[in-house]
Amino acid sequence: MSGFVGQYEHQMDEKGRVSLPAAFRRAADGDRFVLLQWEPDYLTLFPTSKWVEIQNRLLDFRRGDEEAWNQVRMIVSRAVEVSLDNQGRILLPAVLQIAAGLSSTVLLSGNIDRVELWSPDRYKHLVQERTGDLEELAHRIFG
Repeated sequence: MSGFVGQYEHQMDEKGRVSLPAAFRRAADGDRFVLLQWEPDYLTLFPTSKWVEIQNRLLDFRRGDEEAWNQVRMIVSRAVEVSLDNQGRILLPAVLQIAAGLSSTVLLSGNIDRVELWSPDRYKHLVQERTGDLEELAHRIFG
């Protein structure tokens, strides 16, 4: 698997469905995902195999700290299982659309082991305009 890389803009239909790009469908380990909002400005789509890892970390966290029960509860309560339909679309529940400020156009951005779903305006403001020293980081990574 090459992971989720690249960016795509797709239209969300009136029912709240958005197409998952073909490249992302190929990178996934199946047609089932977990979609949640754990950061305030966007949604995250995890393939099932990655969600299993995260779920195990959540269980460990909850077991190790009794105050963590409520934190884990809040994270999991904002999660929903989604599956690809026959046209390669996923349904974004209205409550998550509103929380992430998604409307007609959705920016799907690969982030190696997950896909982020952004409002293009939020992405431009919060990500593109705040990259910091990207050149320095790139030299550290790529040599």
